Amino acid sequence: MKKNNLSQNNIPEDNSYTAKDIYVLEGLEPVRRRPGMYIGSTGVDGLHHLIWEVVDNSIDEAMMGYAKHILVEILAQNRVAITDDGRGIPVDLHPKTKKSALETVLCTLHAGGKFGGKSYKVAGGLHGVGVSVVNALSKYLKAEVFRDGAIYTQEYSQGKPLTPVKKNGVSSHSGTKITFEPDPEIFPVIEFDSKKILDHLRQQAYLTPGLTITFKDYRPLALLPSYTFHFESGIKTFVRYLSRQNIPLSDVFYVNKEQAGIQVEIALLYVDDTESLELAFANNINTLEGGMHLTGFRSALTRALNDYAKAK
Repeated sequence: MKKNNLSQNNIPEDNSYTAKDIYVLEGLEPVRRRPGMYIGSTGVDGLHHLIWEVVDNSIDEAMMGYAKHILVEILAQNRVAITDDGRGIPVDLHPKTKKSALETVLCTLHAGGKFGGKSYKVAGGLHGVGVSVVNALSKYLKAEVFRDGAIYTQEYSQGKPLTPVKKNGVSSHSGTKITFEPDPEIFPVIEFDSKKILDHLRQQAYLTPGLTITFKDYRPLALLPSYTFHFESGIKTFVRYLSRQNIPLSDVFYVNKEQAGIQVEIALLYVDDTESLELAFANNINTLEGGMHLTGFRSALTRALNDYAKAK
């Protein structure tokens, strides 16, 4: 006979539920407890998502017109470094946390410059969890900020500062460099896929015309040690790239217009294929499940074609 602690009414015998049963997770501990909630998984996709989160911050600087170049480096010891020439994360004292803004951004969920104000009109992420999540899930992370003629650094481990923010030397340029090493306690396999990274960086370069993204792989067996993306024509070139295996039946139709404070950019090409390929993005984030922007485009295109047919 199996014995359990449930009564006849299926209520546990020890049914106490008091304040001691309420857990409060401090700092970035929720991310380490449930990483899948923040990066999707702890497998290959989640591992590479750490790179996307840091790159997205640099892309946001480029979309605002402050950054022109992003460098992504795969280093030894499973480390990745992402550098941009944007404004650099602020390092002055934050009025609420009483800590450096750099430490606040790196160590606090929902802390960032994208919730209000004029720092970011367009941004890929508005939840403020990006780089702090990367910090939480990294065995080691180093932030280097170049701004106001100086270099500021701070090091972390598993989301906790190892050192205070330090002023180390002078700098004639501005920007941010984040170097991180994923935590093997979180990721059972740490192996970066250069093709996966290049595909993502290529797409981001197409979506941000004028931006230069350089990839360097310093691993001993790197198949492609260095590669650079730069596209002045943006998504018009992207459409041609996506249809490179087909015969074009028209020129690329392109429109870029702002309506009611929302900027819409569309590139369209007809090719010799019975199946269609649609890629939709919101602030450079690929909306794989579609959305109102894609639904609206389909409806508008259908209406325009029907109106043209009736006019003929």
